[in-house]
Amino acid sequence: MKYKAVIFDCDGVLVDSETLGNRVLAEMITEIGFPLSPEQAVQQFKGGKLADCLAVVEDQMDAKLPADFANQVRAQMAKVFEKELQAIQGVREALEAIPATKCVASNGPEEKMALTLKITDLSRYFEGRIYSAYTVGVWKPEPDLYLFAADQMGVHPSECVVIEDSKLGVQAAVAAGIPVLGYADHSSPVELESFGAKTFRSMYELPALLGLQSSHF
Repeated sequence: MKYKAVIFDCDGVLVDSETLGNRVLAEMITEIGFPLSPEQAVQQFKGGKLADCLAVVEDQMDAKLPADFANQVRAQMAKVFEKELQAIQGVREALEAIPATKCVASNGPEEKMALTLKITDLSRYFEGRIYSAYTVGVWKPEPDLYLFAADQMGVHPSECVVIEDSKLGVQAAVAAGIPVLGYADHSSPVELESFGAKTFRSMYELPALLGLQSSHF
């Protein structure tokens, strides 16, 4: 094993929530009179803080969204996640095969991570090691969240590795001085590599990339 700790992003890396979440966001924005497709939402907002995403929408439509729109979006996302959310294919097997300390560090709120990891039965791999940018008060692409996660695990940043799927997350890891592997099944590998990630396309590849022998998987 090359690393003492593995830091996972959540949405799009552990749980297949990016597509579902952005579908909900696109539908709700379209309903208020500003047409937006799920594909456009993913392209614009992948990995971003919801407040920032909504600020972009307000700028594009040149109007204010309802004051409680973010809460409405989160509530609808939760309903959809309960019915449809799945773990990323192969990630459970990868987690089982990785002996190092593992944590989650996401731009999303802790409540959202708790919900999605519970629904997909992944919580048990990260007991007490779920870190949110809302707790730190600084969001990716700034490095603070990943530095906080490494500190909480008692591991030097250079001895960790980050698993990410967005350019914001890759930028944050690079800024923190942490090696980063870019999961590119639903992302552009060229884009992730341009920001400093080594990319891969399947979670079944992850243990070998971390220096584990294939016989362990």
